[in-house]
Amino acid sequence: MEAYYNCLSCKNKKVRILTIHGQQYEGVVMDVDRNNVYLRTEQRGTVNTSGYYPYGNPYANQILTLSLFTLLAIALI
Repeated sequence: MEAYYNCLSCKNKKVRILTIHGQQYEGVVMDVDRNNVYLRTEQRGTVNTSGYYPYGNPYANQILTLSLFTLLAIALI
């Protein structure tokens, strides 16, 4: 339950999340529920595609769902 309240206090803020598996994620906490945190990740580097997106690349920012049970640490950045 503590992870839920920690993530809730970081909603709409840029964070770095470390999981118990050693993985790190950076992005903005978009939403939190009792089981998951939803992180909008930022694209790093450039991606070359053959597609044309007149309103921007829809794949530039993606929502990553992380289980609260795998979170080890969350920090504001």
